[in-house]
Amino acid sequence: MPALTRWFIKAALLYLAVALLLALVLALPDAVGTPFFIRLMNPTYFHLFLVGWVTQMIFGVIYWLFPIISRARPRGDERLGWACFVLLNAGLLLRVAGEPLTSMHPNTGFGWILAIAALLQWLAAVLFVILAWPRVKEKYRGE
Repeated sequence: MPALTRWFIKAALLYLAVALLLALVLALPDAVGTPFFIRLMNPTYFHLFLVGWVTQMIFGVIYWLFPIISRARPRGDERLGWACFVLLNAGLLLRVAGEPLTSMHPNTGFGWILAIAALLQWLAAVLFVILAWPRVKEKYRGE
């Protein structure tokens, strides 16, 4: 299993645990006295689950198991994969910080955090498409 796949899968499992813990905390009744900012993290839960768990698991498995391009570079340019991993996780962590900040202080400019987070995640997705596309488009010729 390639190192990049291991990193994607380990991060996915970590985000799954965090997302489920956050879901548990969000399900607690208000009488428990959960901090106000926690109640604003419902969108964060969805991002942790869908981007953190599902998307990273899919990216990791695709990187590992899709058909190879050539013997010399079976998975393409590994640097694109690592850039994708870094951008996706940086965008997700910015989203985790930005969601409650933007909700608590809507008129202070924290919305830019969410815009940057979305841009980083979009760039990660574009890089992953560039990385994976040749593995579904081209036929392996044993090179």
